[in-house]
Amino acid sequence: MAADTIKLGVAGAHSGDLASYGIPSANAAKLVVDDINAKGGILGKKVEILREDDQCKPEVAANVAAKLVADKANVVVGHICSGATKAALNSYREAKLITLSPSATNVELTKGGDYPNFFRTISPDDAQALLQVDFALNKLKVKRVAVIHDKGDYGKGLAEFAKGFFEQKGIKPVLFEGITPGAVDYSAIVMKIKASKAELVLYGGYHPEAAKIVMGMRNKKMKTLFISDDGVKDETFIKVAGKNAEGVYATGPIDTTKNPRAIAAIEQHRKVFGSDPGAFYLNAYAGTLCLLQAIEKAKSTDYAAVSKALRTNWFETPLGKISFDKNGDAKGIGFAVYQVRNGKYVEVK
Repeated sequence: MAADTIKLGVAGAHSGDLASYGIPSANAAKLVVDDINAKGGILGKKVEILREDDQCKPEVAANVAAKLVADKANVVVGHICSGATKAALNSYREAKLITLSPSATNVELTKGGDYPNFFRTISPDDAQALLQVDFALNKLKVKRVAVIHDKGDYGKGLAEFAKGFFEQKGIKPVLFEGITPGAVDYSAIVMKIKASKAELVLYGGYHPEAAKIVMGMRNKKMKTLFISDDGVKDETFIKVAGKNAEGVYATGPIDTTKNPRAIAAIEQHRKVFGSDPGAFYLNAYAGTLCLLQAIEKAKSTDYAAVSKALRTNWFETPLGKISFDKNGDAKGIGFAVYQVRNGKYVEVK
């Protein structure tokens, strides 16, 4: 007997320090699914959401993946963090389950060739690191840079790309070092940055640690510039770092909020949830649309058919028109540089 619903797994950090990254994606999936179900569903079936919290922890993510496979998910939107995504992907690959992340940027996830079942609606870290390095050298005109990371798949991967790009351009970082996530304070690394006389810190990692490092630097009256990634381009960073966040740079997905579909999706979030959506909301909204429309175009939830549909069609989304290349990376999207000005991230033109 055919299953009576199409099951959409939604996996990510829905609790813990990084919930501000995962909850917007879960909200996006819900809004897309509610719209589709109101119009009669897909292939004559309603879409059912299987929501699972991995807290962005690899060991939890592996269990979540096993559960979604056991619960017979047809496709999965998730996971959110690169380390958790990587931990989940083996189960999905073995089960021939297409997984689409709105936010996992680790390069190897697509370009390593290990996960033909993996897609994403965000550009990979090599693109992000190159933009940061070009911006640091060409716009900020710095010569002495410190590259710091949180030792994770995402942060360390991005930092290693940045270090390589700096070196290609003739700049050897004066400091390249990992920190331990979750520490109470980072005064040791702050003192090393000070001693290195770096003009700029490039940080690979997430907002809880970035906020502590920036606050530590400003408490020591250091004027060192700070640039980070989409793991830091989040309102929570500004809330935690307060006035110390001013002037911090971060790369993140190109702002598509003027796109009519994006405007509608943001309005929908405000209406249903009573708040502005957070990080990666539009990426998850686009990803959910792509997965469900690919099932419709494939006229099936069959792995090979949906996979082919994702790579051979263009989808109208809040991120613009996107398709996917042979590796699973989205065509038609990229990153921009933002700076905290008066307590808000503003795109730097």
